[in-house]
Amino acid sequence: MFSACYIGEISRFARNDMLLSLFTRPSTLGTLGTLNFRHFLKMITFENLTKIYRGIKAVDSLSLNVPQGTIFGFIGPNGAGKTTTIKMMVGVLQPTRGKIYINGLDIAREPSKVKRIIGFIPDRPFLYEKLSGIEFLRFMAGLYRMKENRLDERIADLLSLFELSDWGDELIESYSHGMKQRLIIASAMIHEPKVIIVDEPMVGLDPKGAKLVKEVFKEWANDGATVFMSTHTLALAQEICQKIAIVDKGRIVASGTSEDLKKQAGVEGNLESIFLKITGGQYPGENV
Repeated sequence: MFSACYIGEISRFARNDMLLSLFTRPSTLGTLGTLNFRHFLKMITFENLTKIYRGIKAVDSLSLNVPQGTIFGFIGPNGAGKTTTIKMMVGVLQPTRGKIYINGLDIAREPSKVKRIIGFIPDRPFLYEKLSGIEFLRFMAGLYRMKENRLDERIADLLSLFELSDWGDELIESYSHGMKQRLIIASAMIHEPKVIIVDEPMVGLDPKGAKLVKEVFKEWANDGATVFMSTHTLALAQEICQKIAIVDKGRIVASGTSEDLKKQAGVEGNLESIFLKITGGQYPGENV
């Protein structure tokens, strides 16, 4: 029988796709029973991730593992290093030292392969507003070299999912802020990525739009994708994230499930109470 430690070790060196194939064969299933194999697959790994600006450590020796099929919350006060970490994950910034692996791929060594399997939703996205919604999604699909024979169906499905079907032929400049945000999320999912990296997903969304996006993320994770989400909205993180890391001054100061965080903080209550205790009273959104 394979131990969890063994599977965890080889997942660092072998592709997760290969592991999933191996450990879901009928013969293997008979040995391991009904375990959730996604929990063994490290979709995102940081190893001593560090970024130094002019002698200041914006990110300081971060190490963590995010399993496949997880909605992972990455929270902290402003200036804690969240956006810098995300920029390193998507290849915009290079780490000073340390490693980032996405689905077993080292982003420093294989950036193109990593970018083909991630979708990025920034907090301040840019849209070509003289394009229609359909034209923008086709443009994004072209960046990922998607095959033309299934593209129209994929675009139609996404427009329907995000309740934009009636606006697909309209110029983006006529969209409301919430519609633009939903279009950005749709564009990040156009190529069916294995990992969604999102910075403040609910910006500009009304309650109906926010509920829709939350349901989409949950369904996406249930289908095996991984969502890495930075947010200042603690209620959102508590509602949909299976695991959370709290980062402060560039370091992870607590991580785990909600119950894990309660134990680490030594308090009962909601995520806000835990967060304030761990960060010394700094609420997300306060400058540090």
